[in-house]
Amino acid sequence: QVQLVESGGGLVQAGGSLRLSCAASGRTFSRYAMGWFRQAPGKEREFVAAISWSGGTTRYQDSVKGRFTISRDNAKNTVYLQMNSLRPEDTAIYYCAARANLVVATTRGDYNYWGQGTQLTVSS
Repeated sequence: QVQLVESGGGLVQAGGSLRLSCAASGRTFSRYAMGWFRQAPGKEREFVAAISWSGGTTRYQDSVKGRFTISRDNAKNTVYLQMNSLRPEDTAIYYCAARANLVVATTRGDYNYWGQGTQLTVSS
């Protein structure tokens, strides 16, 4: 069982930066691939970024490539999402997810555990 708690959301102006954090419980964090998803009002939850157990492999949604960076610190049981050059269309609830597998995945159904989400609002 893994419990995930996101933090770091808030209100930021377009062009600004923010870093989300996701703290995981449990001693086997390094055995999980991790991902970030987001859900805007009236839309489906969509993939944003993912990282393998070691951090050696990452994947991004095309719209965030070059702006967002996913990373992890296995010693701290934490995964991060650094978001730069934010746009109003990035406004959403951001969810952290854990996958009981070492390799990355980009599909919502591939993840076993989810956090409660943290709100990001980007003003124009």
